[in-house]
Amino acid sequence: MDEDFNMSMRKFLKQVGVTSQQAIEEGMRSTDGTAGKTFEAKVVLTIDGLDVEHTVTGTIKGAE
Repeated sequence: MDEDFNMSMRKFLKQVGVTSQQAIEEGMRSTDGTAGKTFEAKVVLTIDGLDVEHTVTGTIKGAE
C-alpha cells in the first residue's frame, strides 16, 4: 500500500481510539455504580463502498 493510504488509515484509527476512549470515560463518569463492574463492549466497523464489516468485542472494567 502507498504512503497516503497508510497515513489516512493511521489518522482514522487514532481518531477512533481517542474519541472512543473519551466516550467510554464519559459513560463511566455519568453512570453511578460502575466501580469494579465489568461491561461488555462491542465496536462494529463498516466501510461504505467496500464489503467490510468488522466486529471487535471485549470487556471493560470500571475503576475501583
